[in-house]
Amino acid sequence: MSALNSENCSFQYQLHQTHQLLDGNCLLFLIILGKILLNILTLGMKRKNTHQNFLEYFCISLAFTDLLLLVNISIISYFRDFVLLGIRFTKYHICLFIQIISFTYGFLHYPVFLIACIDYYLNFSTATKLPLKCQKVCYFFTIILIWISVLTYVLGDPAIYQSLKAQNVYSQCPFYIGAQSYWLSFSMVTILFIGFITSWSEVITLVQAVRITSYMNETILYFPFSSHSSYTMNSKKILLPKLIICFLGTWLPFVLLQVIILLLKVQIPAYIEMNIPWLYFVNSFLIATIFWFNCHKFNFRDMALPVDPFVNWKCCFIPLILCNFEQIEKPISVIIC
Repeated sequence: MSALNSENCSFQYQLHQTHQLLDGNCLLFLIILGKILLNILTLGMKRKNTHQNFLEYFCISLAFTDLLLLVNISIISYFRDFVLLGIRFTKYHICLFIQIISFTYGFLHYPVFLIACIDYYLNFSTATKLPLKCQKVCYFFTIILIWISVLTYVLGDPAIYQSLKAQNVYSQCPFYIGAQSYWLSFSMVTILFIGFITSWSEVITLVQAVRITSYMNETILYFPFSSHSSYTMNSKKILLPKLIICFLGTWLPFVLLQVIILLLKVQIPAYIEMNIPWLYFVNSFLIATIFWFNCHKFNFRDMALPVDPFVNWKCCFIPLILCNFEQIEKPISVIIC
């Protein structure tokens, strides 16, 4: 009688664990589906005909990888137990795939950030640029190389391999929490804070003078500037507050979110942390940084600036004389949000 009760308890325990695992798989499905919808929304909101750069193509590859992960999870969840090409797939492979993706995403932040910096430096510093087709081919192979390199490192690292091998199918699926995105967020928020403190008086003055109106079917912010200001904006001190207002005018909610995450030390799984809004935030930050460091080389009135998917930097730099613009006769500087 006791043996029968023991078997019943064991069977009920396995059913309970299986039910928990299925609930966890459904939650994973909803999370990744939500991330894909966020990717689609972000890609749909960005400006069209933007400058082609490395981060643009990497965002597309990330969206494709998320979609591929969702398809794999859906197939395994539907069939639960099947054999493909001699490999048996069960619902426990969902956890395995998520773990591999988490490790891969967690190690992508530094190399992607570094290559994006190099890409913008080369685009802004070299007078002769590669043809558009050559740039696209170069970006394509660079992204393929990054994905293969990081995935090879993840699968070949002994510590990660042991972590994946020691996975207990009846326990809750663990996820990798990456440190790279934390330190990148910390660095960018710190730089923004230092820049704001350095030029806080100019920023406050500009914000107080800002007015909101409509021009050429776009919502714009405009503020007066002195008539003796240089049109090339070659002064870093003059440019910094405009960059800060332009950047925070678009990304302030995201910056506040980063501050909250950093202060509360929220642990976000790496497969969620690497996302397209985050990459576009990094993209705008890099463009502003490159502009500020190289402002003495630029003539913002004449050069064709690369277009940010969310921030129109060129309208921040180019002064406009609009005699009939609400009867304002002096020059104004325009920021399109």
